[in-house]
Amino acid sequence: MKTLSELRVKIFADGADQAGMLEMYRHPLIKGFTTNPTLMRKAGVADYEAFARAVLRAIPDRPVSIEVLSDEFSEMERQAHKIASWAQNVYVKIPITNTRGDSALDLVRRLAQVGVKLNVTALMSLDQVCAASVALAGGPAAFISIFAGRIADTGRDPAPLMAAAVELVRMYPNIELIWSSPREVLNIFHADAVGCHIITVTNDLLRKLDLIGKDLHEFSLETVKMFSNDALAAGYRL
Repeated sequence: MKTLSELRVKIFADGADQAGMLEMYRHPLIKGFTTNPTLMRKAGVADYEAFARAVLRAIPDRPVSIEVLSDEFSEMERQAHKIASWAQNVYVKIPITNTRGDSALDLVRRLAQVGVKLNVTALMSLDQVCAASVALAGGPAAFISIFAGRIADTGRDPAPLMAAAVELVRMYPNIELIWSSPREVLNIFHADAVGCHIITVTNDLLRKLDLIGKDLHEFSLETVKMFSNDALAAGYRL
C-alpha cells in the first residue's frame, strides 16, 4: 500500500473546533480547511463571524472554506461578498440548492464572474457536478464538494461516481474536486486511487493517520490488551 507521502490527494481538515484546527494547521500533511454551520453548532460556536475571522487570522496561507447562512439567494450573494472580503485564502461555500430545492447555479455563476472563490457544496450526482462546473468555468480557483460519505450511507459505492466526476472536471483547470464526508481512513486511499484532488477529513479520522501501514499482528495484540485492560478497570467478574 502507499504511504502518506506517496499520496497525490490533498488532505483538508474538516471541523469547527479552533484548537483542533490549529493543531492540524501545524501538521505538514494538512493543505487546507473546511467547516460548516452544523460542525460549528456541534462545537459550541456562538458567534459565527467572530469564529470565522479568528480562524482566518490564525490560518492565513491555506484555503479555508466558510459557508453562507441564508436560504434566499439575494442574501446569500450579500453574505458571499462579505465573507470573501475577510481574507485572500477564503473560499465561500454555496450549497448546490437552497432548502426548497431551487438551484443556486445562477448565483454561483455571478459570483465566479466577479472573482469570488467558491466551494460549491452538498453535491451528490454527476448532473450536479456538470452544471456546477459550467457555472464556475472561467472564474477564479474553485472547489466542488461531492458528499461521497453520504452517498455511501445509501448503500452505493461512491468511487465510480467520483472517478467520473474527476474526468468531468478535468476540462476546467480552475476547479478542484473534493471527496467530502469520508467515513474511514481507507477513503483517503479511495480518493487518491480515482484521482480526486482533495479529501476533507475530520480530526477524529486525522488522528488515525499514524495507523496507516501498521503491522496487523501488533494491532491485533493491542486490541486484545485493550479489552483485557477495560475489563479489569471495570471490575467485571464471572
